[in-house]
Amino acid sequence: MADSPAAVRFAICGVGHIGRRHAALVTRHADAQLVALIDANPEVQAALATEFPGVPFFASLDDYLAHGPAADVLTIATPNGLHAPQAVRGLRAGLHVVVEKPLALSKADAEQIVHKALQTGRFVFGVMQNRYSPPAAWLKQVMDEGRLGQVYLVQLNCFWNRDERYYTPGSWHGTQALDGGTLFTQFSHFVDLLYWVFGDITNISARFRDFNHAGLTEFEDSGLVTFDLLRGGSGTLQYSTAVWDRNLESSLTVVAEHGSLRLGGQYMDKVDYCHLRDYQMPELAPTNPANQYGPYQGSAANHVHVIDNVVDTIQKRGVATTNALEGLKVVEMIERIYALK
Repeated sequence: MADSPAAVRFAICGVGHIGRRHAALVTRHADAQLVALIDANPEVQAALATEFPGVPFFASLDDYLAHGPAADVLTIATPNGLHAPQAVRGLRAGLHVVVEKPLALSKADAEQIVHKALQTGRFVFGVMQNRYSPPAAWLKQVMDEGRLGQVYLVQLNCFWNRDERYYTPGSWHGTQALDGGTLFTQFSHFVDLLYWVFGDITNISARFRDFNHAGLTEFEDSGLVTFDLLRGGSGTLQYSTAVWDRNLESSLTVVAEHGSLRLGGQYMDKVDYCHLRDYQMPELAPTNPANQYGPYQGSAANHVHVIDNVVDTIQKRGVATTNALEGLKVVEMIERIYALK
């Protein structure tokens, strides 16, 4: 009987809400091992020592790379603007890299990651965990099987609440340099879904507004974007973080040659409507609950599938579900939209 593969060793860089979730899921995975925690805030060290006993803490990525225990994977869950330089640093050190969304804040920075991955022969995994939600996976299957025929119209709506409870003074949230904008931080998952299912876009036009985030952020809180799909058809993306008190919806409506469908709910977590020619809607598995961040919520908590995929890929039992090139495309699409400001 063949020996079981060695556990995949993870170092987590950035141990806030999402980094902690990565760390917890690694510790629960039978074929993974948490070997280091890295964060620039020394105040989190005591809590981490209680939560992850015996796992060493490092105050910087450089300190870890110089003195830390060996790892196979560097998970980057730091502010957005740090993703690219830290990913390149990890790749240069011979590590595979898991990068929380977005991969970078510019196409040029994302390309640096792709090039360094090719040079080093390492994997780069983008965290686009919404691909694992049953409605999204179902939509991708329906599209790939050609059941929609020609797509006519795609309407993507993302209406969430992010207010002063989220944009706390001194936080990286809301800054141009580290946050990058609403499409990068809140809604890149849905730009990824658009690209994953329907492909690239062209002929983009947009208008941006800042309704109630003056003094909270350095960028817009709402946008209206129109575009054509390269494969035919047109679409709109309407988004806002100016919704009062709590998230309203994330929805995707498709009007196509052979029928119409709509994914809805606060987090695109259910199929609201499906009427396709000669098609019976299957029973879908339930969607995981939303990520909880105190007073506000994010997308569905599907990170467990991300960890599974990283381990399977490195142990040569699978392939990356979100590779660096796809992450680059999402960054490039958002950059093209924001270039219209």
